[in-house]
Amino acid sequence: MTPIELRIATWNIRKGKGTDRRRDPARVLSVLAGMKADVVLLQEADFRLPPRPPALAREALRRQTGLVAVDFGTGRGDGRGSLGWHGNAILLREGIETIAARGHDLPGLEPRGLIEAELCIRGRTLRVIGVHLGLLRASRRMQLSALNRILAERPPLPTLIAGDFNERSLSEGLGRIARRFRILSGGPTYHSRWPMFPLDRVAVTAEFDALGIAPLRTDATGQASDHLPLVADLRLLAPDQSIVGST
Repeated sequence: MTPIELRIATWNIRKGKGTDRRRDPARVLSVLAGMKADVVLLQEADFRLPPRPPALAREALRRQTGLVAVDFGTGRGDGRGSLGWHGNAILLREGIETIAARGHDLPGLEPRGLIEAELCIRGRTLRVIGVHLGLLRASRRMQLSALNRILAERPPLPTLIAGDFNERSLSEGLGRIARRFRILSGGPTYHSRWPMFPLDRVAVTAEFDALGIAPLRTDATGQASDHLPLVADLRLLAPDQSIVGST
């Protein structure tokens, strides 16, 4: 069984509202198309109030980027249903199969959630989790504990977590997942015009090797949202090649 190389991206798109205060979904779609990612995890992909309409139209997403949103049971097929769950969405390149998809509410002072999907990519099964954690560290710790409880109920699989962790520190705050996951930061992603804080991260189990990870910083990404996209090139190793010491 040979390793599989994947491009993973995570991006808080701020419901399509750019740093120029204009809401421009076409600009977001253009950036997504240029990433050429296999799996994209979005945050703030839906508007906050029910019925939580999507910030990006599904058909335009498919047509302009080649990406398809994983169905978490919230889309209604009429363009008004949510793209994901609690604003989190997973977008997949054609040919990647979704085996299972679930959305979960998370504890904390703000309404938050996470999404998980089991995917089949070229015959390998892996788990992808998208998060947008709370603004308060106490809430984030509760949310990571909830994530650990969810994972404890699942069969072991190569797993990656990506999203807006809302954690500024590179040394504190994410210890609840640090034993099982390597937490990758490509550098500051917020604010997109003057990046100072590494709020967006990717975390992987031992079955993944990180080939490279960095924010995508261009004129377009500096305008499309207040977060820069974070792009990671990963290699899903063969079962006997897992990286020792990263669980």
